[in-house]
Amino acid sequence: MADAIITLNQVSYAYEEDGPEAVRNVTLSVPRGAFHAILGQNGSGKSTLAKLINGLYLPSKGQVTVCGMDTADDNNTWEIRRRAGMVFQNPDNQLVATVVEEDVAFGLENIGVPTKEMPARIEKALTSVGMLPFADRAPHTLSGGQKQRVAIAGILAMEPEAIIFDESTAMLDPQGRKEVLAAVKKLNEEQGITVLWITHFMEEAIHCQQVHVMHEGEIVLSGTPVEVFSQVERMQSLRLDAPPMARLAHQLRQAGMPLNENILSVDDMMEEVKRLCK
Repeated sequence: MADAIITLNQVSYAYEEDGPEAVRNVTLSVPRGAFHAILGQNGSGKSTLAKLINGLYLPSKGQVTVCGMDTADDNNTWEIRRRAGMVFQNPDNQLVATVVEEDVAFGLENIGVPTKEMPARIEKALTSVGMLPFADRAPHTLSGGQKQRVAIAGILAMEPEAIIFDESTAMLDPQGRKEVLAAVKKLNEEQGITVLWITHFMEEAIHCQQVHVMHEGEIVLSGTPVEVFSQVERMQSLRLDAPPMARLAHQLRQAGMPLNENILSVDDMMEEVKRLCK
């Protein structure tokens, strides 16, 4: 697709030459400005896929392009990572300085941004994730969610076109997950940054535009959150589950209650109950 910022064409990857493929025949297109989720149980290949997109791994077969650049071309590696940043599971692994604003500056130094341009970029990035008041704080004094938002600010300062979140909320408590997801949604909606959100939390994926489900290295199901999560039995056959309200709605429909298929959240359920009570 001409407007796709991330494309994978029949991509496969094996960690060993004669070993099993961790990713197998994956074709995927993420349009510019989109917010897509990749779901799957542990070992499904979703984190391997993220590293293929970022150029950390090169495909055994097929082609990965980011912003029109082939990840297999060594000349593209640093430009791909600047334009498509990655945020990992553990924010402590991405925080390298003793002060928050210095940490955000680290990436700018690596890509050669002139020193005089850095303060404005740092301020803008920290403001975007609600962390400007913490600019002078030591990262180790922050909560998990705050640390992850600082890690996101470090990527934002480099002015990426896309960000890949590789299970970036997996180590956070519910409040931290909520904070990080809210910050990411805001970046997507207000700044048009393309987001690829890799997670095993079903309730996070309901906020995305498209959901891709991985199983044993392949994408086996794609669609809108409603299209994917309304297939409760199919998800369970993949050893996954639908969000709680989607499961409840499915059970109530099986019991004969005429509920719509588009129930994913508590708010959706409340609106549907109000409709039925009229």
